[in-house]
Amino acid sequence: MKKFNAKSPLGIFLIVIVPLVIILTYSGIRLDLTKEKRYTLSDNTIKVLESVKKPLTVEVYLEGDFPASFKQLQSETKFMLEEFRKINPKIDFKFIDPIKTKMSQDTLMAMGMQPSILPDVKDGKISQITLFPYAVIKYGDGGASIPLVVQQAGIDADQQLTRSIEGLEYNLVSNIKNISAAKRKKIGILVNHDELNPDEFQGFVKLAMENYDAGPIIPKNQTELSVEDIPLLKQMSALVIAKPRKAFTDNEKVILDQYIMNGGKTLWMIDAVNAEMDTLTRSKKVMPFPVDINMTDFFFNYGVRINPALVKDVKKFALLRLVTGEVSGNPQYTSLPWPYYPLGIAENNNPITKNINPVKFEFPTSIDTLGGRKNIKTKVLFESSERTLLKQVPNYVDLKEIASVDSLGQMEKPSTPKIFAVALEGKFNSAYASRIERKSYPGFKASSPENKMIVIADGDVGRNKVIKGKPLPLGVDLLTNEQFGNEQFLRNALDYLLDDSNLMELRNRNIEERLLDRQRITEEKSTWQWLNLLLPLVIIGLIGGLFFWLRKKKFG
Repeated sequence: MKKFNAKSPLGIFLIVIVPLVIILTYSGIRLDLTKEKRYTLSDNTIKVLESVKKPLTVEVYLEGDFPASFKQLQSETKFMLEEFRKINPKIDFKFIDPIKTKMSQDTLMAMGMQPSILPDVKDGKISQITLFPYAVIKYGDGGASIPLVVQQAGIDADQQLTRSIEGLEYNLVSNIKNISAAKRKKIGILVNHDELNPDEFQGFVKLAMENYDAGPIIPKNQTELSVEDIPLLKQMSALVIAKPRKAFTDNEKVILDQYIMNGGKTLWMIDAVNAEMDTLTRSKKVMPFPVDINMTDFFFNYGVRINPALVKDVKKFALLRLVTGEVSGNPQYTSLPWPYYPLGIAENNNPITKNINPVKFEFPTSIDTLGGRKNIKTKVLFESSERTLLKQVPNYVDLKEIASVDSLGQMEKPSTPKIFAVALEGKFNSAYASRIERKSYPGFKASSPENKMIVIADGDVGRNKVIKGKPLPLGVDLLTNEQFGNEQFLRNALDYLLDDSNLMELRNRNIEERLLDRQRITEEKSTWQWLNLLLPLVIIGLIGGLFFWLRKKKFG
């Protein structure tokens, strides 16, 4: 009998490869060989999962009979949840078929789930399917519904699936972090400077309350922020200032400066020009004028200047629906381009703006970023197109401008792209470090720890419409039947400001699309089916013939 050679290919296969495969199979160890490491959890994700102290269950409503494309999303979700469970056994999951369990749409919608109607291409035919691709996280007495499919306009089904998979880890782990947190962070909404009224700001408050505790900050003296309000401000992780129209006093600016120096995050939505569409619709012509809230020097300290000139974008704009005629007493509506409603379309790889619908700005002005601010990084979130016009104010805005959106009017000039929103991060220095006002604040600090701030040159970006006294969801335009990305933008802005686990970087994950050519599949379907059927039989026949020939030659 021939002696077994351990160094032969067969020996290496039996001694090394086979045991390795068995060990990897039963140990659950997996090797991620993908270029983008799509199956490897980030270190920040692992830390969040390890911090879960009580049993947490994820119910995934992605089970049943649906197209193959959603099978991939199901498989990716299942794989990720299995990885979560390996990190922390307290995390469990199950997949639920809402049709098999006879759950009504009303029940699912009451749980915060909205149906997804998506195209399904099969055999060259396009059909529509209705699904509820959501995951519900249950932890203690709380719960949260998470959409697994990205709702973004202007992309096809394949892109939608890819972007949904890209955001899967962030969507799951960020919600696990929020629901399992021992204490929710607090957001203060400043209410003393003629800001947006409660009905107009209800959409923002609702989205903020999903993951945080949000409430108004009303000065105790009913006049201005003072030293008496410092204890309440210190409880707030972030402060939101939405469309203030009354000037800040010098004392208030010191209070806000020190709030930031003590690590407080701020979200500013500022109107530098007073222009309201409701007034324009009624009178057909208005004269916007600058709004001075006495904050120019405050923002200048952080390398930001908000300019009091309206921005008109004649390339990227929303539509305005107006009555343009009448037939038999019935008004006829037409959607027309309105350059004073420019759209913010993400053109950079920023986690705040990635994979969201265009954001609608209403009569925005522009932001100049000033260099030379040490330790501050400035990131542009949205800016206008290369076809931008600036209108100096005071000046008339007329509805008749719709007829010639790209022509120059009085006191207008062409301009380079203008910035609508920026994010600032770094160690901020106080504007009052060498001024006498520092003595008015107890425990004055001259600089901040690592901090963040977002400045938006439009106070209406966070305003929801109100129809017949009923607030609409943020970003919804009933007249043009469009859903803008304002809600997701501001939700991401809050998450960015309050993200102490650096999870927002997961939104920048990119997965390379390796898709099959659907047209070629349709054209060559029969060829490949016959090839897959016959080729194995031919190979088996050849191997059998070769074996028979060798045996006959040896023993013949």
